[in-house]
Amino acid sequence: MVEIVFSKTFCKFYSDRIFHSLKLSDRFVEQVKLFSRNSSSPFLADHQLQGEMKKYRAFSVTSDIRIIYQIIGDQTVRFVDTSTHEQVYGK
Repeated sequence: MVEIVFSKTFCKFYSDRIFHSLKLSDRFVEQVKLFSRNSSSPFLADHQLQGEMKKYRAFSVTSDIRIIYQIIGDQTVRFVDTSTHEQVYGK
């Protein structure tokens, strides 16, 4: 099981972008539980980011919302951002 650490930045973005939508919050919880049990599940569409973001990975909450994270240990990751596809890749 993967241990998840939440950065302050992630918590702020979660509060701003996810928390206020019950449907999105529920989906977020489902995907994080799946990630914690099986981070290689194809339902997550997990992948390495490229360019300036190459030290991070991302997985999908919805078709448009991503969780950006960094591996910090054998079974530990740090969630650093949650953003739309455009916010992550469109910069």
